[in-house]
Amino acid sequence: MKRPQPARISTDAAVQSGLHSAFAQLKIDSLPPVPERKVPTAPADPAWKMGRVVLQRQTAHRGGKTVIVVRDFATHLPASVIERVAKKLRAACGCGGTVRDRTVEVQGDQPARIRAWLESEGFEVGGVR
Repeated sequence: MKRPQPARISTDAAVQSGLHSAFAQLKIDSLPPVPERKVPTAPADPAWKMGRVVLQRQTAHRGGKTVIVVRDFATHLPASVIERVAKKLRAACGCGGTVRDRTVEVQGDQPARIRAWLESEGFEVGGVR
């Protein structure tokens, strides 16, 4: 024995034209015109001078694995900017890494790719070639 299906309510605007009719004819001449809506723009990142960084290849205490350490970030750069740079750098290199004590450790031995990316971001890069 099947239960009877409840009647469906149409959501088509043509069928339910009466829903919006309460406001369709509303006109009040004494109201001021509606100002144009301005779309808020996101504040741009501050234009930091990125400064100079040094690349260093390390394998010590890592079980023979090589990491490239990006160190000597400018002192005026806050930790949040360094973390943002590290995240973008890891994504650009397609590898893992971490931020420790204002240094960025990137897994793998790819100093040329790291150097190119850092230079494209406005850093002066020294150290490992």
